[in-house]
Amino acid sequence: MLRNRMASGLVLGALGMLGLALNVGAQEKGGATAGKPAAEIGKPAPDFALKDTEGKEVKLSSFKGKIVVLEWTNHECPVVKFHHGDNDTMLKTLEGVKGKDVVWLAIDSSHFCQDKVESIKAWAKLKNLPYPILLDPTGATGHAYGAKNTPHMFIVDKDGNLAYAGAIDDNKKMEQGKTNAKNYVAEALTSLISGQTVAVKTTDAYGCSVKYKQ
Repeated sequence: MLRNRMASGLVLGALGMLGLALNVGAQEKGGATAGKPAAEIGKPAPDFALKDTEGKEVKLSSFKGKIVVLEWTNHECPVVKFHHGDNDTMLKTLEGVKGKDVVWLAIDSSHFCQDKVESIKAWAKLKNLPYPILLDPTGATGHAYGAKNTPHMFIVDKDGNLAYAGAIDDNKKMEQGKTNAKNYVAEALTSLISGQTVAVKTTDAYGCSVKYKQ
């Protein structure tokens, strides 16, 4: 009798661990909450209303008619530091579409972002960021988009539909000063600005994992 109970307990424990592993795997893979699918290419981008580091609320829907770039960020991530360091990938990409009705927003979905506002503000000032960093401490917006990495890039077209999701470029090895890196975001923006269809709509983002609230 005791042996049967022990065997049953072992089986239930194993099933529980399997269920936990599957659940964690699903969260890492999909990045969505409560079984809801993450944002899809060609469909309306999830709207959001987030506050920036100064407490000002920013709504995605208020930029209807403009192209919006969303950059998932974490100022402590080495990969983010690389793209905002000597390589300056983000600001160079933004500079290339200056005056073209393109809005650029950074989003921090780290669970600790609200506690590190002053540190984030200091970093943004140091890097001369001309765009706000929006705080998403609950991770709701990050999960809605399926953001997995910092950086993870998303582009919303003028109609409010998701046009691109993935990496900023193909420089996964983070080679400093690489001149032939393929900048997916720059290419997508060029297509959208000229009224053409984005050729490469999705790529695999690379970087640190988003430090979501558990």
